[in-house]
Amino acid sequence: MQWDDARIFLAIAREGSFSNAAKRLGVQHSTVSRRIRALEKKLATPLVERKPSGYVLTEAGEELKQSAARIEDELLSFEGAVGGQADDVAGELRVTAIANMASTVLMPYFARFSAAYPRIELSVQVTNDSVRLSEREADIAIRQTNKPLETLIGTRLTTVASAVYGARDYCAAVKSGQATEKWIGVDCCEYHRTWTKQAWPQAEHEFYVDETSLTLAALKEGLGVGFLPCFLGDADPELARFREPETQHELGLWLLYHRDLRNTKRVVLFREHMQREIKQALTLFEGVAPTPV
Repeated sequence: MQWDDARIFLAIAREGSFSNAAKRLGVQHSTVSRRIRALEKKLATPLVERKPSGYVLTEAGEELKQSAARIEDELLSFEGAVGGQADDVAGELRVTAIANMASTVLMPYFARFSAAYPRIELSVQVTNDSVRLSEREADIAIRQTNKPLETLIGTRLTTVASAVYGARDYCAAVKSGQATEKWIGVDCCEYHRTWTKQAWPQAEHEFYVDETSLTLAALKEGLGVGFLPCFLGDADPELARFREPETQHELGLWLLYHRDLRNTKRVVLFREHMQREIKQALTLFEGVAPTPV
């Protein structure tokens, strides 16, 4: 059996469908289906069965899943070990970050890393969902959390503060009694959803959004007030702080990676680069700014 066949099968076993496996591997659905059928023919046994609820593994498929996972662990461990020995640093480095950071404050940092290490192929993936670093969906994840997974190695880069923002004219009108206080309903993440519910218990909203960039746009249109991380809110001249940051709304910004990659040169260089960059911008992330008049 070729490892590439086992890798494709492992993706199906984890994703539960051919289409999701194809998306994860970056190949066509037909390629996944053809390779699995050929593998089943080669092994002379079915590995996957289609049920009304979706695809399930056969008994042989379950055994192959365990074997393939062990092989994957060994390969990743080897890669992590030898990856730290190379002096000529090159290869792919897959980094995942949440959208509101990757496309704004982090992008200049990524650009400078690529300029400094042109032989490293930096691939930035945007997702707000959890990423299975243990299965190498990415090499590094940049996440806002106060409880990183214990199975991962992490470097805490800084604290991300959040405050309540609104359009400058709207905030002034509310504070002078010329406009009614309204809150934008948010569903971009559990943090902002919970914080909004606590700050506005009546939970009455005229406008809802499900992504931070939409929150930003809605605030600028004067549709109400809402939570934003300070690195976004303070950077936009059209917005003003409606409420100052509070410690209960602080999140740690972590750079996370699998323990087998802790000595890999590409990972080490990226970690050190991000530490230097963010150290120079601590006031932006931590919300240290004068209170607007």
